[in-house]
Amino acid sequence: MDSLNLTSMQDAMQTSSQQVIELTTTYGMSVIGALVILFIGWTASRWARRITLNALTRAKVDLTLARFISSLARYAIMAFTIIAVLSKFGVQTASLIAVMGAAGLAIGLALQGTLSHVAAGVMLLLFRPFKIGDYVEGGGQAGTVEEIGLFATTMNTPDNVRIIIPNSQLWDASIKNYSANTNRRVDWTIGIGYADNIDLAMKAILATLKKDKRIRTTPAEPMVAVSNLGESSVDLTVRVWCKGADFWSIKFDMTKAIKEVLDKEGISIPFPQRDLHIVSDATASGLKKAS
Repeated sequence: MDSLNLTSMQDAMQTSSQQVIELTTTYGMSVIGALVILFIGWTASRWARRITLNALTRAKVDLTLARFISSLARYAIMAFTIIAVLSKFGVQTASLIAVMGAAGLAIGLALQGTLSHVAAGVMLLLFRPFKIGDYVEGGGQAGTVEEIGLFATTMNTPDNVRIIIPNSQLWDASIKNYSANTNRRVDWTIGIGYADNIDLAMKAILATLKKDKRIRTTPAEPMVAVSNLGESSVDLTVRVWCKGADFWSIKFDMTKAIKEVLDKEGISIPFPQRDLHIVSDATASGLKKAS
């Protein structure tokens, strides 16, 4: 009896060993092959991204668009790699692609808002109303563009606050790009008193503007003109052209310089005034009796 049980156990162990060997032989090479394919695909995707980015950079393609295309190249190779790995294990990739397509349709219907951000991101990358480093205003926000992603655009405000705006908000609204043009115009409205010499004020301001080498003579010369006769002042409009990078420095520096030169010439910059007539009780009573 013991001999029979021992024989049965030996037969079971031998059968189990044969099954393990068969499984190892059948799937072992598949696992190794899948790992090799996965490693090659992963490495190739990184190479493809790097090579594509370098090629587009040498071709002087916009950096934002170059990064987007290189990322697409990497993800495309990774997708083919995953399909190849699954086929190595006998998975019917045709059926899998059909299932993934149906699932993608269902997910797309459920994520219409998110996909609208992706579509807007693609449009921003293709039409490029702005690029990384531009100062723009759009979607109710303003800042320097740091990154344009598929879902959102990242900007930094002048006081270094990060803003993340969904792409659809930017694409569906008007966009002001303050960095797109090389030159920008700086405007001031300067009020002087009615009793002051207008020609002297205009001459002093114009001379001050021409001393600053940052102010350009193209596309137009610096201009000072009378633009309005206000309630308490004669308003002068001052306009100059400069490089976009010099806009704020000229705005601040010239505001100070214009104030100083007007003070030096004895020309006042009036502030709104009102004349108040105070009527005493006795005067009020007299007015009532007279009426």
